[in-house]
Amino acid sequence: MPTDWSSLARIRDALKAEQAAQEAAAERDRLAREQAERERSLFRTAIGAVEPLRSDPRVAASPEPPSPRARQFEQDESHALAASMSDEIDIERLLDTDGDLSYRRPGVGADVVRRLRRGHWSLQSQIDLHGLRVDEAREALAVYLASCVKREQRCVRVVHGKGLGSVNREPVLKGKVLKWLTQRDEVLAFCQAPPADGGSGALLVLLRPPR
Repeated sequence: MPTDWSSLARIRDALKAEQAAQEAAAERDRLAREQAERERSLFRTAIGAVEPLRSDPRVAASPEPPSPRARQFEQDESHALAASMSDEIDIERLLDTDGDLSYRRPGVGADVVRRLRRGHWSLQSQIDLHGLRVDEAREALAVYLASCVKREQRCVRVVHGKGLGSVNREPVLKGKVLKWLTQRDEVLAFCQAPPADGGSGALLVLLRPPR
């Protein structure tokens, strides 16, 4: 059988072409590896020697605690303020006999009491002494007045009650509150509250302005 040389030639050429393609691919891979190695070498040269980061042994400082309040000093101060208010003082000569037992400090004009009674100053806060023993009420009132001065309050209400729940239904605290208030430097004047604000069971008190 005669040999087909043309077919063999085509097979030979195909094998050569495949071998050439494989060699070309291998050469591209080699060149790519060499390029990557050159880039890594350049990077190492650029950054120099490296060391791992060390953790910071310092502990974050916690916020400073608030300044301690001198609670014992505050208690001692409140006791001293209360102790300065006597139950033995005679206030009959200090009170105006106008039916409301109003009071004004010497040097304060009579018109101040009239304006206080008519609501010239807005009521800013109040303290209710209902249910307190005499000593408790005295101390509570002393602390309250001191706090009002600190808050720059001018007009406040002191509720002492009408004594409806007391023995013989007499207002135990009313007379004492009148005496206590006249002994406080911050009190400029006071008068019985109008019916809508407590009537005979409460007092409107005008305090001195901030210095």
